[in-house]
Amino acid sequence: MPPKTYLRDGRAPVPKDARVSATMSRIRAKHTKPELAVRKALRERGLTGYRLHYAKAPGKPDIAFVGRKVAVFVHGCFWHGCPHFQPRRPKTHKTFWNAKLDRNMERDAEKAKALKKAGWKVITLWECRVKKDVGKEVGRVVRSLL
Repeated sequence: MPPKTYLRDGRAPVPKDARVSATMSRIRAKHTKPELAVRKALRERGLTGYRLHYAKAPGKPDIAFVGRKVAVFVHGCFWHGCPHFQPRRPKTHKTFWNAKLDRNMERDAEKAKALKKAGWKVITLWECRVKKDVGKEVGRVVRSLL
């Protein structure tokens, strides 16, 4: 079977190694492993009725408790610049990656600000913390709902 070819749309630099392109193509924006773990833990605690990627709230939070105006973002450490784990940035194509990752962090701050202005409480859960102790992180969500 020949290796899969990936279409380039010009938004990102072409990786030096085709395996990098294959790996990057499997990264998802929605329904990530940490997000699924948080949702499972919420259900186990009896918390249902939330909306996923709720488009009517500013910033489309990953999990939204609409009636209580609580927005939960489950951020990947690399993509959103985790303050706890502080992942290293790529060494190749530094200009592209620094601009992209910095803009992600700016966008996150803009979303949180817009939600707070609209009267929402914003909770950010980080991938590294969810992996370490999902129960503790979900406890933060539970406390915000009380």
